[in-house]
Amino acid sequence: MPDLAGKTTNAASPGGAAAKAAAARPAAAAAASRAADDTSPLLTRRAWMGLAWGAFSAASAAALAATGRFMFPNVLNEPPQQFKAGFPNEYGIGVDERWKEKFGIWLVRTPDDIEQHAGGFYALMTVCTHLGCTPNYLSAENKFKCPCHGSGYRLTGVNFEGPAPRPLERARVALSDDGQILVDKSRKFQYELGQWKDPDSFLKA
Repeated sequence: MPDLAGKTTNAASPGGAAAKAAAARPAAAAAASRAADDTSPLLTRRAWMGLAWGAFSAASAAALAATGRFMFPNVLNEPPQQFKAGFPNEYGIGVDERWKEKFGIWLVRTPDDIEQHAGGFYALMTVCTHLGCTPNYLSAENKFKCPCHGSGYRLTGVNFEGPAPRPLERARVALSDDGQILVDKSRKFQYELGQWKDPDSFLKA
């Protein structure tokens, strides 16, 4: 009996080992599969997850920034309405374009103004009265010409050709305390309303 039991025990032992080995094979295969996934030549699963979360976070931040942008108004940095244009003796007769780009003004010195009947300065707004384009000063033709639709203005600012319905507007011009020419665009004068007769539309010199 002891020998038989021993044989039975010894015979059962190899079977038990084989069963354990068979049971271990699927687990090993799964581990090998996971290892193969994690050693991808491109990115590991963990790296993919990190990339996905990063993209989601970036998209969320962009959406929040775009939403927050509507909470703030647009700010336009416009030039001041008033500016000093230097001393009268710095100007000769005719059109001076030095303030056109920055302030939208032509400063004109004339020996005899059509309304004030005196020599001095007036400041013309560089805005076409047709559709708001910016005319060009053509010195060879002695006029202002709008490049958009062909409106033409004499040096006085009075329109004479093209679709412009009325003359250019003048801005207030005066002499400041330090003797410089002061242009004030917040006050405008229209010829057709008789406003060029206003003393503030012209600086006698």
